[in-house]
Amino acid sequence: MKLLLRKTIAMMVMVGSVTACSQAGTQSEGSQQEDKRSDVAKEPVEIVFYSTNNDSVEGFDQRLGTSLRKKFPNYTIKYIQSTKGNSMEELLASGTRFDIFYQTIGNYEGQVFPNRIEYDMSDLIAKHKVDLNRFEPTVMDALKQTSNGKMYALPVITNNLLLYYNKDLFDKFGVPYPKDGMTWEQTSELSKKLSRTDGGTQYFGFTHSPLHTIRMNQLSIPNADLKTNTPTINQDSRWSKFFQTLFLDPVQEPGYAQYLQTTGKIPGSNEFVKSKNVAMYVYIQGLMGAWGDQVNYDVVSLPVFSDRPGIGSQSYPSYYGITKMAKDKDAAMEVLKYIVSDDYQTELVLRGDMTVLTDERVRKQLGQGTPYKDKNWQAAYYNKFAPFLPKATYDAEVVTIYGNMGIQLQTGKTDINTGLRQAAEQAQKKIAEIAQMNK
Repeated sequence: MKLLLRKTIAMMVMVGSVTACSQAGTQSEGSQQEDKRSDVAKEPVEIVFYSTNNDSVEGFDQRLGTSLRKKFPNYTIKYIQSTKGNSMEELLASGTRFDIFYQTIGNYEGQVFPNRIEYDMSDLIAKHKVDLNRFEPTVMDALKQTSNGKMYALPVITNNLLLYYNKDLFDKFGVPYPKDGMTWEQTSELSKKLSRTDGGTQYFGFTHSPLHTIRMNQLSIPNADLKTNTPTINQDSRWSKFFQTLFLDPVQEPGYAQYLQTTGKIPGSNEFVKSKNVAMYVYIQGLMGAWGDQVNYDVVSLPVFSDRPGIGSQSYPSYYGITKMAKDKDAAMEVLKYIVSDDYQTELVLRGDMTVLTDERVRKQLGQGTPYKDKNWQAAYYNKFAPFLPKATYDAEVVTIYGNMGIQLQTGKTDINTGLRQAAEQAQKKIAEIAQMNK
């Protein structure tokens, strides 16, 4: 998910033209569409994919390439891996064509708009009868907020945050397992029971991935006021509540606090999976099947704020969009249409990826094609998605600053008032630097 985000853009609400496209897309996918698809597929076409997410060729083929080659045998499906010499800037400078670009929310906009490779797919969506009403509303809302009245992409998969827990540690210390629907107060109490030194090992009751919990925060706090390009961290009182709840309250056990102050770092995925001394870990749903049997874990829904019951994290979709340099845009649209079809969405759900569709028949199959189908996969849908807030393409830099402040807070290097103020100053400076650089 690493990328270079360079340009600030204003976020605008979708205008009527997209609504018209959505209405056009509600028509049934009948035999005429299938005939048209067959006609298109008869023509030899090369469709080139590219992403800046460092996905390997093998990973692309496993997730998407193999399925597309089977569906479109007369298409040449190619993928350019983002490696040294294949950065976005280098590909564009060399005139290398890629037809479909994909990345996660925020990262997509931060690459597409500054490099001016976006292409409005509204007419293609209507022409190929892609039904936009099939998609999860908050995912579409997020897309609309950054589209300036256009349709520059379609969401294909999404993610949210879950609470992973090490069953062996709960068993070891005789503590009941977490449950779906817990509050943060209950989670903090569990953390205190599990944070201890035993047999010379320091155990941590709770930790999380700061960049993810901030980026996908369930209070839906915007990182900046987009009208003024001003950081919100020292202006919106919800940030203080957020950092107190996730960064401070669960780490009050003396041994845990001393570890944080001594090492200057917080435990993360390595401690959860490899060292196995973390009892609970908040991380993205997409890792549910990735750790295999390295740790004896399961998941429950993300804990909720007491005054916002049933509201989980914001969704974290990945967007796939046709670029303006695409050679055969109709063929590329046929590929995208298949990627958001029930058939392919079911395929990705079976292997553990969250669908962007609302169809319960698809959702209920989450993870059932994996060796770990006995895990609590439906925890991913236990909470509602938190509402999206408009984002700017400097969001990633701002989130990094906010996350670093949270770590400073946990490790005792700053207090919450000083930390919020300093993070605001750093974020404002970064926003100004980006604006100056892109004049």
